[in-house]
Amino acid sequence: MDSVLEEQRLSHELIERLEEACVQEFLSDPKTHRDRLKLEQSVDGYLTRLNKQSSRLAELYQDESRTNEIETISKPSLNLDAFYQQLTAINGHHDKYPNQQIDAPEFEFLHFAADDDQHDEVDDADEKFEHMFSGEEHYGRYLDLNALHGEYVNLKNVNRVEYIPYLDRLDKFESDQVYPAALKTTEAYRQYLDHLHDYLVSFLQRARPLVDLQSINDTANDDFEKTYKPSTSSATHTTNGHATNAPAAALYCQACQKDFAKQTVYDAHLKGKKHIKAQTKLDQEGADDRVDKRKALALKEALILAYLDVLKDTRQQTKANVERKQALTDRERTLEQEQNDIEIAEDSDNDSDEERIYNPLKLPLGWDGKPIPYWLYKLHGLGVEYPCEICGNYVYMGRKAFDKHFQEARHVYGMRCLGLTNSRQFHEITKIADAYALNEKLKKQNVSSQVKDDNVEEYEDEEGNVFNKKIYEDLKRQGLL
Repeated sequence: MDSVLEEQRLSHELIERLEEACVQEFLSDPKTHRDRLKLEQSVDGYLTRLNKQSSRLAELYQDESRTNEIETISKPSLNLDAFYQQLTAINGHHDKYPNQQIDAPEFEFLHFAADDDQHDEVDDADEKFEHMFSGEEHYGRYLDLNALHGEYVNLKNVNRVEYIPYLDRLDKFESDQVYPAALKTTEAYRQYLDHLHDYLVSFLQRARPLVDLQSINDTANDDFEKTYKPSTSSATHTTNGHATNAPAAALYCQACQKDFAKQTVYDAHLKGKKHIKAQTKLDQEGADDRVDKRKALALKEALILAYLDVLKDTRQQTKANVERKQALTDRERTLEQEQNDIEIAEDSDNDSDEERIYNPLKLPLGWDGKPIPYWLYKLHGLGVEYPCEICGNYVYMGRKAFDKHFQEARHVYGMRCLGLTNSRQFHEITKIADAYALNEKLKKQNVSSQVKDDNVEEYEDEEGNVFNKKIYEDLKRQGLL
C-alpha cells in the first residue's frame, strides 16, 4: 500500500541531498577547464532532478488522499485493524522478495564509497563527455561555425566571405550587404536561421550548462514584442548583389524568387506551369500568414542575437584562435595537434577569470596562447591591409599572407573567371583593369605567359621556406637543407 506522506518525506529528503550535492560540488577546486566544465554539467544534472522532484512534491501536496491519510492518523481512537493490515502487507512483500536490495538516497552521493558498478557509470560519463564536443570546439572553448559558414556562402545573393569575416558579421541581420532583403523570403534562409539557432542552443547547453536558457528566451521575447513593428513596405529587391529599398523591379518574380535579364524571357516565364503554381500558392497565402512568417523570422533573429550576446567572449576567442592557427606553419600545427591528443593538463592560472589575458590592441595570439609582442606585430606588418580586387575585394592582413595568396585557390579562381592564366607575370597584380592591361601588353610583345617547369614547381623545406625546383635541388646537393 503506497503512502502519500511517505512519498512526500522521500521527496523532501532527496531534494535536501541534491542541494547538499550541489554545495559539495561548488566547494571543490577544479584545476582545469575540463574539470570545471564537468563540475557544471554535474551540477546541472542535479538541478534538473531537483526541479522535477519539486514539481512532483507540489503535486503530492495537492493530492486529496494526503488529507484523508492525515485525518486517519490523527484520530485518537484509531482502529488497529488498519495498522495490522498494512503491517501484514509489508511483511508479505518482504517474504516474497527476501533479497531485494534497498537503494538508499544517501548512497548515490557518496563518491568515496562507489562500487564497481558506479565506477562503470563514471567511465561511461567520461566517455560521453569526450565525445560531446568537436575538435574545433576544444571542450567548449571555441565555437565551431564552419558548417554554418559553408551554408551561408551558398545562400543566394550574399557576399561570399572567408571564415573570420563571417564570425564578425553573422549577426548583422539588419544589413542588406550581409543578408539582402530578397534573401529573407527564401526557404534556404529560414533553414539557415534554424540551423544557427539550434547550434547556439546546443552549444550553450553543452558548454554553459548553468546558463538559464529559459530566462534568456523570455527576456528576448519580451523585448521583441515591445520593439517589433510589422513592415508595411514592399519587399526590397536585390540587383547584382546590392540591396535596394525600391519596390521589386519588373524583371523580378516574387512568386518564384528569381531575377530575369530580359523582358522576353520574363514574359515567357509568366506563362510557365511552375510560375503559375507558385503564384497560385502565393495568392492562397493571406497577408496575415506572410506577416506571421516575417514575425517568426524576426523573432528567431532576436533569439540568435541574445545567444550571441551571452557568447560574446567565446566568439572573440574563437576569432583569435582561428587567426592564430592561420599564422602557424604546418609543423607547428602538427605539434599542437599532438599536444591536444596527449591532453596535457592546463594550469588553472590560464583559465581563471582574474588573470584573463589583456589584449586591448587585438594582437594575434602566439603558440603559447598569449598575444605576440607589438614589435613583432609591426615587424611582420600584420596591421597593414592588402586588398585584392581579383579575389572579390578580399583584404589580406600582412605582407606574408598577401604574397602567399597569389597561388591560393581564391586568386586562381578569380583569374580563371577573368579568362587569364595565373602566371608569374601577374604576380603583385590585384586590380582587374591592370590584369587586362598587362595581358594585352604581353600579347603585343609576344611574351609567353608560360614559364619553365623549374620555376612553376615549388618546394618547401622543414622550416616552411619556399623555393623553386632549381634552387631547391642546388641547396639540397650542397647539404644546406
